[in-house]
Order: sequence, then C-alpha cells, then structure tokens
Amino acid sequence: PHSRPRHPGARTMLPLLLLLLATAHGLDKLQYVPTLASPSLGGLMTTSTFVLEQPRCVFTEAQGDAVIWLVVAVPEAIANFNNSVGPGTPERAFQSFPTRAPAYMTLNTTLLNYPCPKPPGELTVLRVGSETRCARDETRPTCNGPLPSPGPYRVKFLALEGSKPVAETAWSEPITLRTAQPPGSILAMGSGRSAGMIALTSILSILFAILLAGLVAMLVFWGSDACGGSSTFNKPEAVTVQRYNTHHVYDQTAARL
Repeated sequence: PHSRPRHPGARTMLPLLLLLLATAHGLDKLQYVPTLASPSLGGLMTTSTFVLEQPRCVFTEAQGDAVIWLVVAVPEAIANFNNSVGPGTPERAFQSFPTRAPAYMTLNTTLLNYPCPKPPGELTVLRVGSETRCARDETRPTCNGPLPSPGPYRVKFLALEGSKPVAETAWSEPITLRTAQPPGSILAMGSGRSAGMIALTSILSILFAILLAGLVAMLVFWGSDACGGSSTFNKPEAVTVQRYNTHHVYDQTAARL
C-alpha cells in the first residue's frame, strides 16, 4: 500500500495552529522583544554569557502570583516550541541543552522583581549564563549555567500561573557570543610582527652593549689618568746626620797613649 502524500502546506500551518491553540487557552501575546543591555555596560557579552534588559512594564496584565521565566533556545526550536512543556522537565533542562533539549528555562522570578516604572538610576539587567556551580548538577535543571557554545541563541520571557502559560513576549533576534581564539592562531597572526620586533630588539641590545662597554672603558681610562696626574712620587732627600764630639769629652785611654 502507498502512503498518502502530505499536503505541502502542512508544515507551514503548524506554527499558525500552535498560535491559535495558545490564543484559545488565553495566552497573552506581547509585542515586547527582549534586547541586549546597553553597549556601554562592561562585559555585555563574553564567550559564555550575555546581558539582557529586564522586562520592566511588560507583563502588566499578568496576575500577581505569575512567575516570569526566561526561555533560551536554539533558533531551530522556535517554530515548533511548545509552551506547555514546563520548567525542570527533561525537555527543558539546562544540563541537556542543546543536544537533548533544544531549549531550557531559567531566571524565574515574580512581578515584584520587575516593578513598573523603572526606578531612576537603577541597573535593571539580567546576566544569562552566570552560574557555574550548578552547570553539571542535574538536580538543578533550571540552572542559569554558562552557555556551551557561541550560538546563536534566541530568548523570550514566559509568564506561568502554576503550570499554565498566561503571557509571553516575542522571540529576540539571534544572539551570538564572542569566540575565543586558540593560542596557536594568535601566534600565527602576530608572527611577522614578532620577528621584526625580535630583530629590532637584538640590534638595540647589541648597540647598547657596545655603548656600555665604551662608557666603562672611558671611565677606567679617565680614572687611571686622574690618579697619575695628582700623585707625585719624588725621590726622598738624603738625610745627613753630622757627628759631633764635644771637646771636653774624650777617650781617656787614647789620650794617655
């Protein structure tokens, strides 16, 4: 028996059906798009972390007991993403991301931590990937662990009341992290300049050694010359000691002879 051919538009209709299903269950689709924090913020993006702006004044219609989650996913998981798969499940565990879990959920908090309006002067950001201790701890599936590769990644915020999704933002634009260069490539890139610097350093070292040797020789010569000019070695004068014999003292024995 021949299998019935699939309709060519079946795959394109699936995201629309998921959207209609979410709407039927009362899921509020928000127009907010998660964005990276200001570029002026230091450490905005590293090889395993990035910094997002907090979703302030976004979940205004959600109930007070709703919990806001951050969803981090690979781009391939966006089209068929299922909001009914809750945090902490094997399909949403950080430790299985992205090989066995195409997305994970982390940084859960209540609306109290996202007050509206934003207090002036307050730093309202979220660093994704900042927890290292729970990265391999499977008892912490919602760990905010370091991201395993440069990505790209896409994120959104999802509000849950219990296990029921009630509101979600749009997905962010793809976020690609920095890539660390291996030491070998860094040496190869700078090898030409390093060789030139080594040659220049060698020449300068030789010239400095010659100059230093000449300076030492001059100091020795000047020192010896100064010593020779200031010291005079004169032959000591002969000291003549004249012998006197007093006239009233004489050898009595000689006189008698």
